[in-house]
Amino acid sequence: MKIIYLFILFVIVALAQIFVPLHMIVDKEDTLMSGVAYKFKTRPIDPTDPFRGKYITLQYEMDHFETKDSTYVVGEEIYIYLKNDEQGFAEISQISKEPLEISKDYVTARVSYYYDNKVNFHLPFNTFYMEETKAYDAEVAYTKANRDSLPANVYALVYIKDDEAVLKDVYINDMPIQEYVEK
Repeated sequence: MKIIYLFILFVIVALAQIFVPLHMIVDKEDTLMSGVAYKFKTRPIDPTDPFRGKYITLQYEMDHFETKDSTYVVGEEIYIYLKNDEQGFAEISQISKEPLEISKDYVTARVSYYYDNKVNFHLPFNTFYMEETKAYDAEVAYTKANRDSLPANVYALVYIKDDEAVLKDVYINDMPIQEYVEK
């Protein structure tokens, strides 16, 4: 009888270990398939820590919002409501401490600080993982494109659906960074 209970417990644990990652994958794929695409302009960053893995660290131009409300606290979760500008890039339409009953796409972010009537925050999609052999070259190309005196069109393509944000790709002059590195 004890063996039957152990077997049932084993089956439940095995199914849970399969279900949890599968659920995460399905959620991300659903966001990519039926979410709204937003282009976020990036800007140059400092070099990254080589011990944290093979990825590109992204920093966005859209990292603050002007407001007279000085009650924002460091680490507080806020809701960033988005819209596209005339060039097709994401911009903030409004921010809120509580979810609003409006039909605009949004992401949650954490307040990094409030100063001089500006709420500064970190967007949740600031790392782009890549194939190990191309990550370093991509980081160099990304940094060079952002820092060159020639204006480069560097942005991250992010799909958003129901507060789920999936970073699909990073583009340099409208070319995916993996293709850009290969050239």
